[in-house]
Amino acid sequence: MTPLKILFIGDVVGSPGRKLVSQLLPRLIPRWGLGLVVCNAENSAGGSGLTLRCFEELTDAGADVLTMGDHVYRKDDIHQVFDRSDRVLKPANFPADAPGPDLALVEARDGTQAAVFSVIGRTFMKPVDCPFRAADRILDRIGPSVRVVLVDVHAEATSDKNLLGRYLDGRVSAVLGTHTHVATADERIQPGGTAYQSDVGMTGPHDGILGRRYDRVLNATLSFVPTHFDVAVGDPRLNGALVSVDPESGRALSIHRVSIDQDEARRILTGAPDQLPDPSSPGARP
Repeated sequence: MTPLKILFIGDVVGSPGRKLVSQLLPRLIPRWGLGLVVCNAENSAGGSGLTLRCFEELTDAGADVLTMGDHVYRKDDIHQVFDRSDRVLKPANFPADAPGPDLALVEARDGTQAAVFSVIGRTFMKPVDCPFRAADRILDRIGPSVRVVLVDVHAEATSDKNLLGRYLDGRVSAVLGTHTHVATADERIQPGGTAYQSDVGMTGPHDGILGRRYDRVLNATLSFVPTHFDVAVGDPRLNGALVSVDPESGRALSIHRVSIDQDEARRILTGAPDQLPDPSSPGARP
């Protein structure tokens, strides 16, 4: 059976990140044969939160599921988004009374049934329920009939993410990290068949500090005077992970880092569709 290709796009930051997704994703879906696109969108509106307009931009571009994190409720629009879609997810280890769904059951473009959920970490973050037990509860709800399961672990500590990756090995297709905005080089297929990467990186401007203007962050750091951290604009890149999954077993077959800088984005947007690089091909320049 043909593998299911899943593109997971790392934290989309502000308008530079949304613009990249809007421009590139419609080209990448047919060229890479993407069956499912998942996108972390919690920083997409001005660097913090999600508005209805930002939701529409990302989903119109082809994102099938949007995961969120600790900034999920930063914009009041999120309640309208939840009314509009059941594919925008709060972390599954948030309290039960917290608004929003914590699980998306979707049909990929090839007809494969897939599940997506996220959990948030506890180290250096606000107190939340146990992400390990929350994952157990969600997997019990999904049941054995859905084999393809992707988990976004939104956390600070790589040790937390690694441990969850090991805990879920063989039970889900992929455990992919977000939140730190810095891509890690530890992508792998674990012994049980679960793809793992501690952080898939950030989609947005890389000339700042985690997507924010360098001068604003530096001034606040040196003076200790709070200021608004405006979103940076330069060096936009789309970062993420491309995972191929056996749709029958749910086991990951491969995982490749994706990093598309401005020059590569220009080639993608101006070149013929059959000239676009495929990260899973030897010698590709993703």
